[in-house]
This record gives sequence, C-alpha cells and structure tokens, in this order.
Amino acid sequence: MRMLKHLYVQVLIGLAAGIVVGHFAPSLGVQFKPLGDTFIRLIKMLITLLIFCTVAVGIARMESLKQVGRVGVKTLIYFEVVTTIALVISLVIANVVHPGAGLNVDPATLDASGVSRFMNEAHTQSQSNFLELIVPNSVVGAFARGDLLQVLLFSVLFGLALSIMSARSRLLLRSIEQFGDVLMRIVEMIMRLAPFGAFGAIAFTVGKYGIASLQQLGLLILCFYVTSILFVGIVLGAACRWAGVGLWPLLKYLREELLIVLGTSTTESVLPQLMEKLERLGCPKSIVGLVLPTGYSFNLDGAAIYLTMTSLFIAQATNTHLTLMQQLGLLAILMLTSKGGAGVAGAALVALTATLSSHQVIPVAGITLILGIDRVLNEVRAIVNMIGNSVATLVVARWEGEFDVETARAVLASPHDASTDEASPQERSPIENAMLRLPPRPTSKRSAQLKTFAATGARDAS
Repeated sequence: MRMLKHLYVQVLIGLAAGIVVGHFAPSLGVQFKPLGDTFIRLIKMLITLLIFCTVAVGIARMESLKQVGRVGVKTLIYFEVVTTIALVISLVIANVVHPGAGLNVDPATLDASGVSRFMNEAHTQSQSNFLELIVPNSVVGAFARGDLLQVLLFSVLFGLALSIMSARSRLLLRSIEQFGDVLMRIVEMIMRLAPFGAFGAIAFTVGKYGIASLQQLGLLILCFYVTSILFVGIVLGAACRWAGVGLWPLLKYLREELLIVLGTSTTESVLPQLMEKLERLGCPKSIVGLVLPTGYSFNLDGAAIYLTMTSLFIAQATNTHLTLMQQLGLLAILMLTSKGGAGVAGAALVALTATLSSHQVIPVAGITLILGIDRVLNEVRAIVNMIGNSVATLVVARWEGEFDVETARAVLASPHDASTDEASPQERSPIENAMLRLPPRPTSKRSAQLKTFAATGARDAS
C-alpha cells in the first residue's frame, strides 16, 4: 500500500485505466478529454508567473551581468549544436528506412481543408519577424496569453534591473522569491490531480484515434520512436556523462514528470516541478531559471526529429524526389522553423506547414496524411523535448562550473526520490501534524550527565 502513495505509481494506474477505457469504450474515453485539458490549464495558469519569479530572482542573484551574458551564450550554443545533431540523425534514418515508400499517394487527391488552419497560422508567423514575436505590446498581455518567449524577455530585463539597483531592491527581491515559493506550493497541490489528468488525456487519445491509426502508418511511428530512443540514448546520454551523471539514473529521478508528459502530451504540465527537481539535483537556481524556460522555445529536440521525419515521409509517400541539395536546403529551413514553438496550439503542425511552404518542393497538402497520428507522435516528441531540456540545464551548469556533481550523484543514488519518501501535510493525520509542530522535549540535567558519562566511557574504551 505504501507504493500507492508515490505519484508516479498513481500516474501509471491512471494511464493504464485510460488506455483500457479508451480501447474498450471509445465514445466514453473521448468524453474524458476535459480532465486532461483542465489539469494542463491549472498548470499553465501558473507557468508565466513562476518563470518570472525564477528568472528574475536568479539573474538578480548572479555575481555580475557578465555572468548572465556568458550563461546565455553558452545556452544558445548548446541548443543549436544539439538540435542540429537531432535534425541530421533523423534525416539519415529517414533516407535509410524510407517510411513513406510504397504509399504512392497522389497529392491532387488530398483534401487540404484539414490543414488550412495551420497554413493560416504559418502565414501569419512568416509575416512577423523574430523581434516582433518576442517583444510584447503589453507586459500584462504577454502574461495573460502565456507567451513564454515574451515573458522570458521581460523577466530577464526585470532581473537585470534588480541586479543594477542592488541594495535598494533587496526587499522587493525577497518578496518576489517568497511569492515564487507560494506558487510552488500551489503546484504541489495541483500535482495531486496528475493521475486524473493523465487518465483523461490518454483515454481521449486512444478513444479518438484507436489502434487502426497506429497500424495504418506503423512504419513512420516505429521509425520516429526508434530515432528518438537512439538520440536520447546516444547524444543525450553522452551529454549526461560529460556533466558527471548517468542518463538512466536521471530518467528514474524524473519518472513522475516523464509519465505525466506521456499522458498529457505537453511539457508545460511539468515545468514548475521540473525546475524544482533540477535545483534539488545541484543546479543553481539562476541557471535553471534561465536555461529551462529558454529551452522550451529554442531546444525542441523531439520537434526537430518529428519535423525532419514527417517532411521526408510526405515526400516519399507522394513520390516527390529530393536531391541532396534540396534536402540540405530543407535542413537549413528546419533549423529556423523548429524554434519558438512554445505556447502555440498545434505548434509542431504549424512549424511543419511553414517548413513545407518555404521549401516549395514537398506538397503541403501531404500533411493530411499524418493528422490522424500526430497526437500519437506528440507523446514521444514531448518526452524527448523534456529530457533534452533537463540534460541541457545540467550541461550548462557544469560548463559554467556551478553544477554540484557530488550532490547530484547522492540524490540519484538514493533508492527513492526524497520528495516522495516524506509524507506531505495532506497525507499525514492531524495528530501527526500536531506532533511535528511540537517543540523538542527539553533534556533534563540527569539525562545530560548520563549522556556525557556514556560518551566518556566510549572514548576511554577505544
């Protein structure tokens, strides 16, 4: 029964129950969609405020503004290198396996009405330059929309201003830090609902799309899954070893977050808890607050694999031959379109539409071929994104010389996560909570004399 108190066990039960309901009662499973959506919205309502508190406080507590710039440059360099590796690996595997070969789909017979919304969104984004996308018209509007890039920009500027003001901003800095602590306590309460959110989301996915959609495009799904596993095991595993920890112990440590992302198909549902766990692992709060939220827009490794794989799948399925130069041109476009997808509904499909529209070789209407399995692909895509950003935080912290490797190894070596071993106030009985609040019993003079005598005798005996 003690195992049932662990959140990851509860999420596993929720996932299993959701799969059963979605498979055997599809119409009922679809009706549970609001459970998953509500859980994600509960987390998303706090994300922008948490990012603001973490980033602002983290930057304000850095030693100098030079350190902020140095961490930022190292972060972007790592993001670009790893994302490019993900693009190249998926390009090579798609050319070797040919997951779309043999379908012989005529692009003229495809109904493009299903992708018209994504085409409109892609066209709107292409008309806006990068600066317009990250600079908000209103700070309040950026927080209300949940635009992570714009909130991140304001948080960095606010943290720099706090750092410049130094002594005069101490009271405000302390207040923001305490406000962030309150938000984290709210997150802990919301995470109790994670099993229900995972149940509702996975029940909807299985009930809506079923097993038939998996069989129809099974080779693409298998190819994407295997590529993702290879990328995580080889590339991210090597990065983890360089940082000083093992990949498998890290994944075990983040098992709750991985299961929640698997059920909800979004990394935003675990961002607050992930930040707290990485800090506990030995990463400075300033680096966690700067690297992790930035990675949600600029380090989408899973999305990079997805975009490359699906682009070549559509080309192969429609018998669109691509020369080497055309594939390199596609790779260059993907290096741009795979960035900045945070906070956009259907961001991967919008990015795919923008990619094919810019490439002007692969038919955009071919996106209709993968609409039915996008949700299935999105689960692994989100998991790879989460693992990639977690590893990125460790690497940048180690690169900066501020990663406490000994603490990390001690935490990862423990059989259970410390946060799950200790019962929360909600799990303890009122009597247990009252006993914990009692002051320690004062030691009598006689007891103190006996303890001193015993200690002296032990020393004499040795």
